[in-house]
Amino acid sequence: MSEHRRKPPQPQGGGRAARRGQPDPSSGRPAAPRGANGASDHSYGSHSQGPDPYGSGGDGREYGSRAEARRAAQRGGGRRRGADNAPAGRGRGHDQGPPGKPRFIDYPRVGKYGWHRWVPSWRLVTGLGLGFVGSLVVMAGVGYALVNIPNENAAAESQNNVYYWGDGTQMVATGTGVNRQNLTIDKIPKAMQFAVISAENKSFYQDSGVDPMGIARALANMARGGQTQGGSTITQQFVKNTYLSQDQTLTRKFTEMFISLKVGTKLDKNDIMRGYLNTSYYGRGAYGIQAAAQTYYGKDAEDLTPSQCAVLAALLKGPTYYDPAGNADLDKSATEEANTARSQGRWRWILGEMHKDKHLSDADYQKAVSKYPTPQGRKATRGMNGQVSYMVDTAKKYVINHSNITEAQFDKGGYQIYTTFQKAKVDALSAAVKKIQKSRLNPETKEKDKYVQFGAASVVPNDGAIVALYGGDGYENGHFTNNADTSGVPVGSTWKPYVLAAAMQDGTYNSNGEGISPLSKYNGNDHLKVRRPDGSYYLNKDNSFFFQANESNKPWGYITLRKAMEQSINTPFVQLGVDVGMSKVRDMARSTGILEGSMAKDLNPSFAIGTSTPSAIRMADSYATFAASGKQADPYSVTSVKKDGRELRGFTKPESKQVMNSSIANNVTDVLQNVIQNGTGQNAKALGRTAAGKTGTTDENKSAWFVGYTQQLATSVAMFRENPKDHRLLSMNGTAGTDSIHGGDIPTSVWTEYMLAALKGKNDPGFPDAIKIGKIHNEVGAPTPTPKPSITPSETPTESSSPSPSESTTLPSPTESETCRFFCNDDGGTGPGGADGGASSSPTDSTSPGNGDVRGNGNAGADGGDGGGFLGGQQGQ
Repeated sequence: MSEHRRKPPQPQGGGRAARRGQPDPSSGRPAAPRGANGASDHSYGSHSQGPDPYGSGGDGREYGSRAEARRAAQRGGGRRRGADNAPAGRGRGHDQGPPGKPRFIDYPRVGKYGWHRWVPSWRLVTGLGLGFVGSLVVMAGVGYALVNIPNENAAAESQNNVYYWGDGTQMVATGTGVNRQNLTIDKIPKAMQFAVISAENKSFYQDSGVDPMGIARALANMARGGQTQGGSTITQQFVKNTYLSQDQTLTRKFTEMFISLKVGTKLDKNDIMRGYLNTSYYGRGAYGIQAAAQTYYGKDAEDLTPSQCAVLAALLKGPTYYDPAGNADLDKSATEEANTARSQGRWRWILGEMHKDKHLSDADYQKAVSKYPTPQGRKATRGMNGQVSYMVDTAKKYVINHSNITEAQFDKGGYQIYTTFQKAKVDALSAAVKKIQKSRLNPETKEKDKYVQFGAASVVPNDGAIVALYGGDGYENGHFTNNADTSGVPVGSTWKPYVLAAAMQDGTYNSNGEGISPLSKYNGNDHLKVRRPDGSYYLNKDNSFFFQANESNKPWGYITLRKAMEQSINTPFVQLGVDVGMSKVRDMARSTGILEGSMAKDLNPSFAIGTSTPSAIRMADSYATFAASGKQADPYSVTSVKKDGRELRGFTKPESKQVMNSSIANNVTDVLQNVIQNGTGQNAKALGRTAAGKTGTTDENKSAWFVGYTQQLATSVAMFRENPKDHRLLSMNGTAGTDSIHGGDIPTSVWTEYMLAALKGKNDPGFPDAIKIGKIHNEVGAPTPTPKPSITPSETPTESSSPSPSESTTLPSPTESETCRFFCNDDGGTGPGGADGGASSSPTDSTSPGNGDVRGNGNAGADGGDGGGFLGGQQGQ
């Protein structure tokens, strides 16, 4: 340490305490009373070397450093400034600083002590308030001067959205440029103008263009982290349509306010109304009232009736949810039924408001409200033919679900969307469906062949890329529902692999949680009571016993789970599901990629045999998890999106993750290989390569599935009949000239035809060997076998209890009294006694069908998600 930083030597004679009250030897003066000269009584006691250069009161002390001197000066000055008013005994902690000019902002306040120093004066508060208000006025003036009035003609400009195949070549360019036309105010019906005024902004002709309270509500909601709501006048909506992005931010709200104020003062109300109606989005790619009139009613806007105007005004609240045609591909809650109900409700309310506001006479109101003017159906746009329409639909949904782009923004165009679809595979899948349809179905002459539909999807295991799909007959044929994203079509026995996987992973209550072997035996007989873990049986509402049935009454006896899967027998898997716990079955299905929103909510015994309604895309992706030895990757259909040459975020390929032990997945695959080789899926043997899969048929034969895979590709095929009027599922009994359609029949044939083309020229890597897993834990009550040296624990496909699956004989059906009254849907496949079970009503609620009869409702709600499902749903394809 340098010499000048050392602490000065303490004075002789007892230091500061001894010097108090003693004369100063250097000055010759008698000692002053403590504190009388204004010097701090805590100062160091050094000898004086002359006059105090800092004016500290003349005590003439010497300081050990410049820093100490500076601090002493500050203490002295502060003491001197406040000495007259300071209470006796206050120390240096209350000194206020050196004297000088008054500060511009007296804070902390001079001459105040303790907490009083921190209480601002009224002058300070008033000054700051005036300064803040003045700053806002200046900012508002500058903002008002700088913003420009928007032009709806600029907003009417649009571009195409361009979609690309997986190899980068162009698939289709589709947009709305030809679907826009601005009208003058005299061409827009007064009824349309009054409809939006009554519905959205009753004070339109009186307000300045801004609703301050509405903006305050929106800002407060944003500050809480919520969505903005309310508060937008017609003027603000016009500004938002033509000038601003749809982002819900403070910046956009303030900008909107400034522009709206200027628009409200500079433009005539008719110009604002014209601009608003010419730039609003009405759904179906229609921007502006003229495009909406043509799209929904096939007429010019000036010819719209007041009743039709009310329907179009209702669309402005959100076309996804108020278009009567439905928009379930974007949101599962936007079904045709739900949207029609919402549209009719708002239509009636708008007409009532117009009448209340004196914009409709009594007679005109009664005429307008007498009948809902149903808009015409959707129409195919240029280039949206065949499967292209469904691929565009799938990719669009994925983009919206994985970004902050709204449907209205997306439909303005200018996006380049790069997809995962492979043209050769899409063509092969479509050709397979058409070939089987033509050879097996004749809807022109056979009533039961009418309204039959197919949905299919093909996914790459351990990747999630959707390389092909079949969504239906095409928009050009009036089919606007994407069957690849099926909703409300139960999957039947294709659900059984999840029951087996859960049993191998979690065991049963009888195994104390130890995983069980596929060679464990369960009772495969028909018409069995289902036992709870506590030993009681499931009952119906009338307290009668609930019986589960198979398709035939063949007495299988106790058979292995492997054999039960091979022949798709219901009773073993229903009891196994109860023994494992249906919640664990649900969790297993969810881990493979099935969306929980598509699963049946009632975990009754029938849950084990397929009451749930996942999409074809999700089923293919789920089985791909078995193909990839337990690695799951969410399905996706878009690899990249660009706008103005810039790549947008949010479209990174989903990462695969290990969701189950590879041994469990490989054992499921081994069991499902046997389904193809010896069971209900034998039609798939024509593929001529190693494959695994499962058939499925549901209650009353309303749907049939086949889901199968190799290591390279997983594909699902669904077949069903649907009433075109109410979209309820119809029975396929009698379709294709057969008593019933099973998953092992037409769906498996379509799958095989497609996979032959899709895998042509590819090698056959087979599957990893399945390592023996779990222990044999037979069903409670199963007889204990007598050990015999000649019997091995393994079971061959030619088990003596099973007749050959290729036999064409059919055993007599059980009588009505013998069959279950609830869920007797089984799939015999190619052999007798098969039971490709579907879903029945809950045994505890016989009034709740739970079989997904109505597409798009109930359990199917969140499968669009598949966007996050997939699309997304939801969804993330």
